[in-house]
Amino acid sequence: MSITSLEYKAVLARASHYQAQISSFLRDMVALPSESCQEREVIERIRREMTAVGFDRVEVDPMGNILGYIGTGRHLIAMDAHIDTVGVGNRDNWQCDPYLGYENDEVICGRGTSDQEGGMAAMVYAGRIIKDLDLAGDYTLLVTGTVQEEDCDGLCWQYIIEESGIRPEFVVSTEPTSLGIYRGQRGRMEIRVEVPGVSAHGSAPERGDNAIFKMAPILLDLQQLHQRLPADPFLGKGSLTVSEIFFTSPSRCAVADSCAISIDRRLTDGETWEGALTEIRDLPSVRQAGATVSMYDYRRPSYTGLIYPTECYFPCWVLPEEHPACRTLVDAFTGLFASEPVVDKWTFSTNGVSIMGRYNIPCIGFGPGHEDQAHAPNELTWKEELVKAAAMYAVIPSLYVNRYAR
Repeated sequence: MSITSLEYKAVLARASHYQAQISSFLRDMVALPSESCQEREVIERIRREMTAVGFDRVEVDPMGNILGYIGTGRHLIAMDAHIDTVGVGNRDNWQCDPYLGYENDEVICGRGTSDQEGGMAAMVYAGRIIKDLDLAGDYTLLVTGTVQEEDCDGLCWQYIIEESGIRPEFVVSTEPTSLGIYRGQRGRMEIRVEVPGVSAHGSAPERGDNAIFKMAPILLDLQQLHQRLPADPFLGKGSLTVSEIFFTSPSRCAVADSCAISIDRRLTDGETWEGALTEIRDLPSVRQAGATVSMYDYRRPSYTGLIYPTECYFPCWVLPEEHPACRTLVDAFTGLFASEPVVDKWTFSTNGVSIMGRYNIPCIGFGPGHEDQAHAPNELTWKEELVKAAAMYAVIPSLYVNRYAR
């Protein structure tokens, strides 16, 4: 059976009933600084809330991800929020304390409210609504609070899939979408270009080989390469930008004997990591300088001490509009809110790079909060969106199993 209009109204009413609890839980999470690899306290706070609202099982895996389960049905459906945040940057840019924050009748301010602890708060109370209204079905709902995403998006789901053997039928990412339904994103890579040099005294630079000067034409070639990168009608254009520059030199009175740069490379649909590296290696300036082009690795320990190394390649992904996961969310939205949702894509990167990009597990996005709040000072989320997101998350599993699951 499909969900009836009366049941939709009951879900919305119950979500509104829990607005104060959702807001309070979110503010508790925000008050616990939880940058990547420092998430222990916020994970414990989530564990307590999941237990209190009636999750059937709550676990923390060896990497430190929290996994909360509701139901024991055949169809495994997951919903994910990363619960680590970026830092606060220059405090002078904040009008409120980024961890104490503030709230009024409409908004909550603080680091992580949109990106992405608001999604976590809404998911947990969706679990409570499922219990309250007996929306159980032939499904198991897995709610994940994942770690290290800001440092290395998707690493947490590489671990969940590879080491825990968990493969849901689809995953809802609760990254901020302004309550739109997002079905894809560009991929990305972190690339390093390194140029060798030979040091000499600064008074006689001709005796050396200045690595910084050798890097200069590479920077210009990269700027031009960015303009030539391909575009996709849905995801948009591939891009690159130089994000960091490094050098070594014996002193300020010497010729630099090495220079390196970091490149943030965004990959649109159809591009590959091999192709992106080859494009740079084939630049005339790179060849002339004898530069080394490589992909960064990530091997920072999680807060539990576990190191799970990976290369810094995060594939793009696109879910077709006609996929049952996308259709389920569209149906849930129209049933709850009597309007058509915006179906779009993220500009930034999410854990979908592993879920669907690496492992081809369908991924679809719906989240409270706005993309432009991510990593910004005075980060906000909206209470109305938290309530609506909780209602959506509560109806998605039963709607899927009753209408689309095989």
